[in-house]
Amino acid sequence: MSNIILTNQEIEHKIKRIAYQIYETFVDEEEVIIAGIASNGFVFAEKIALALRSISTLKVSICEVKVNKQNPQEPIQTSLSTEEYKNKGLVLVDDVLNSGTTLIYAVRHFLDVPLKKFKTAVLVDRNHKKYPVKADFKGISLSTSLLEHVQVVFDAKDGDYASLS
Repeated sequence: MSNIILTNQEIEHKIKRIAYQIYETFVDEEEVIIAGIASNGFVFAEKIALALRSISTLKVSICEVKVNKQNPQEPIQTSLSTEEYKNKGLVLVDDVLNSGTTLIYAVRHFLDVPLKKFKTAVLVDRNHKKYPVKADFKGISLSTSLLEHVQVVFDAKDGDYASLS
């Protein structure tokens, strides 16, 4: 049995709110990089970037971050070169924060580059951390059991939603 935890309208509201929080945090910057973890985190990042562009004068660049979720120790690949985000503000985005494994390895990658400001954003924070990683901006916090599964679906035709099963 699957329960809807976020409707399309609620997700749109969360995206807008996160965009405003990012703008408030990076208001003194000229540019911010929104780096989304492939694949759903990148879709979420694109939606945040779109909302951010509509409410701010910031130059918003988008970056896709590829993490091997089965073997997160493998080198991380980004669609922007290190030079393109060096000494800039960056927000690392994922759809769901489960144990923190994917996020912590992605964070580690960006720690090798000097950044002005570095924040994280997730749509759903499940509170099952294996690692000391937190989301600076989050859509919703859920206390779930480890047996439950959170799924975020970004569907242009039928609308976005998040469910718990």
